[in-house]
Amino acid sequence: MKYYIIAGEASGDLHGANLMREIKKNDHKAEFRIWGGDLMKAQGADLVKHYQELAFMGVQAVLMNLGKIKQNFKTCKEDLLHYRPDVLILIDYPGFNLRVARIAHENGLKVYYYISPKLWASRPKRAEAIKAYVDKMFCIFPFEIDFYNKLGYEVTYIGNPLVDEIEKNCEKEVDRKEFIAKNKLSGKPIIALLPGSRKQEHRYILPTMLSLVEHYPDFEFVVAGAPSFKAEYYHHYLENKALNIVFDQTYDLLRLAHTAVVASGTATLETGLLRVPQVVCYKFEGGAIVYNLVKALFLKVKYVSLVNLILGREAVRELIQQYFTPASLKQEVDLLLYNERYRNKMLDCYEELHRLVGKSGASSRAAELIVGSLREK
Repeated sequence: MKYYIIAGEASGDLHGANLMREIKKNDHKAEFRIWGGDLMKAQGADLVKHYQELAFMGVQAVLMNLGKIKQNFKTCKEDLLHYRPDVLILIDYPGFNLRVARIAHENGLKVYYYISPKLWASRPKRAEAIKAYVDKMFCIFPFEIDFYNKLGYEVTYIGNPLVDEIEKNCEKEVDRKEFIAKNKLSGKPIIALLPGSRKQEHRYILPTMLSLVEHYPDFEFVVAGAPSFKAEYYHHYLENKALNIVFDQTYDLLRLAHTAVVASGTATLETGLLRVPQVVCYKFEGGAIVYNLVKALFLKVKYVSLVNLILGREAVRELIQQYFTPASLKQEVDLLLYNERYRNKMLDCYEELHRLVGKSGASSRAAELIVGSLREK
């Protein structure tokens, strides 16, 4: 069968690649055409566009690239309808994917969503588009079941694919000495910095993260580099600060880290599942006025980090927009480094997080359900 898959960012590329691998186990003649990244391409897919060409974050960035966005959508529409897959599989990325879902549905194509957009966070009305244009929804967070059920839309919870990735990574112990030697580290306790995967995030988040370096000479700061960038890209942020950048080793970095500073997103859940005490941060263009406006008009949840959303309470501190300052960040990092009671309370919350997220096998379960439903058709 023919599968057309669209993922618009690095995390979607990872989950898409895992799903494709499992689909091939159930459908030995599977053909893939994708919008994604290197991981999905490595599964044997024809890559139409890389997600790097799709990443426009923030109002200004969107306005400045309206022409590119419009052309990307036109290209996608023409390519999708020419290819005529047995199913279109969408991975998160709602601004683009929900428009594609409508086109596919109106042209008689099956539309499945793997990893729901975070409509529960800011755009619940978009769920009407899900109900109208998406034939099946596979969710990866337990609280999404209630969200969609209240809207009269039945979904399937398949567990979280991050559990698979983490279990696979943890099958083998990390050799600390080897990691230190490979990345030319000093051997001091590590504070991991995860500033996100987009340029816009780095611009507003990374400088505040780096303000910590001068305050903790007894710790080593290591930045988890995004796979779509090279080391040279980060150098103008570093300004001769004493820290290193590692690529394609984020899980190993976290497993060896004493503490982490993490940009809000999937990485907060990964950090929690790997049981690393963390502070979550985020900042975007516009300052306090824009943030308060967004919060009042669009933000429909109490928390932004996945750890807190799943647990339903503040287990990790969130420093967002005007509250994300060098002073507030240092205050929280002090607690994580030097207050054992504070750290242990967070670690206890992580144990509950593991129970709620569930067991591994999400990608496998999703693939079996997708291929099985297509064969029934």
